[in-house]
Amino acid sequence: MTTVIWWVRRDLRLRDNYALRAALAHGGRLVPVFVLDPALLSAPDVSDKRVAFLFGGLRGLDADLRARGSRLIVRRGEPLAELTRLVAETGAQALYAEADPWPYGRRRDAAVAARLPLRLMPGLTVHPSDVILKADRTPYTVFTPFSRAWKALPQPTPSQLWTPPEHLPAVPEGLDSLSVPDDPALPAQVPFPPGEAEALRRLQAFAQGADAPIARYADARNRMDLDATSRLSPYLRFGMVSANRAALAALQAMEKASDPTARKGAETWLNELIWREFYMAILYHYPFVLEQAFQESLRDIPWRNNEAEFAAWCEGRTGYPVVDAAMRQLVATGWMHNRARMIVASFLVKDLLVDWRWGERFFMQHLVDGDPAANNGGWQWTAGVGTDAAPYFRVFNPSLQGAKFDPEGAYVRQWVPELANVPLQYLHEPWRMPLSEQIKAGCRIGRDYPLPLVDHALARERTLAAYRRGS
Repeated sequence: MTTVIWWVRRDLRLRDNYALRAALAHGGRLVPVFVLDPALLSAPDVSDKRVAFLFGGLRGLDADLRARGSRLIVRRGEPLAELTRLVAETGAQALYAEADPWPYGRRRDAAVAARLPLRLMPGLTVHPSDVILKADRTPYTVFTPFSRAWKALPQPTPSQLWTPPEHLPAVPEGLDSLSVPDDPALPAQVPFPPGEAEALRRLQAFAQGADAPIARYADARNRMDLDATSRLSPYLRFGMVSANRAALAALQAMEKASDPTARKGAETWLNELIWREFYMAILYHYPFVLEQAFQESLRDIPWRNNEAEFAAWCEGRTGYPVVDAAMRQLVATGWMHNRARMIVASFLVKDLLVDWRWGERFFMQHLVDGDPAANNGGWQWTAGVGTDAAPYFRVFNPSLQGAKFDPEGAYVRQWVPELANVPLQYLHEPWRMPLSEQIKAGCRIGRDYPLPLVDHALARERTLAAYRRGS
């Protein structure tokens, strides 16, 4: 009997899964397999919370497969060796997997394809990373023309939302499988229950219905004190919901919008999905960005790289409340609001003059949704050294950012409890608070909460001078 292997990687779902669909169309027995790759699980930038979320997703996928008469085979080891062994055990004629633009993934897949009948399918993005090219067949390096080209291509339709059969072919008897590890466990503070069902529930709650949050997304998405974003990024990171389904939800919300504000909200969220695909395309075409700045002229900036100041940034004790709140949220929950990510990245690079790669790695060591392409793209954008980068002279003022996007101080008070009783007029610049107010609030600046690490205005000038010297 014909046997095919479905090699699961970043597509922990049954619905809208091109690799699974192609494997089933091949016919015969189906062997779903996930390989626990030590090269990834022990990487320097691994996050225990992200690994725990992955493991939870694997358990959920196995349960979904068992409900359809199948099961997930789990192996541990170097992928080529483990897949070669599985092919020998099953006599599989083909392996199907979803293509991954990450440099490590492409090297891994090339090694497997050289020895085994691996067939890669699209699905990680709506449009594959090698499809959206300029007229001269070179890649886009600026987002706006990339997004125009993306939107000019055929868009997802409801007919593409594939549902798997109620019954899947049984896995051959006798195949050994590991249990999905229980360690690391997902901490209770992480607000992301793993699995495809939760991903679909969140997408529906965010994008469907007359009063769906997507209608207010354009105006509310930057507010750190509001629950106004989809919070789908971890699920997209591990393919628990497909890019096609997410994009279609945005397109349908645009079509059904009751007013221009609602349409703008849906269109803004669609653009965020396109940013995700833009950064994946950049990583696909320019893999060196994981090691150095895209802009060659900005690779020699004289960073200060003060380790004590970097440690204060990591631990949320910079003396700038919005920065500290965001960093404490990251460490506790494995997630941070996107506006907060820009603020803390700007502070590290532009106020402390610390190499953006230090921050990029710290984020990857903590983010549940940590994705090499999006994380790298975001850090290079904020540092002003990337493709479609913010100008290097754009420096966020953390006090003004906090006041604008946490206007009532709820976000800061939640994550920096020592400031809970500080009057709002001083909350984002507590060092300006008179001593009498400090005593009344039970928060002595310099004792209960730190003084600012740097003077923002002076730090800004220092950074601009460093960038000029390095360019």
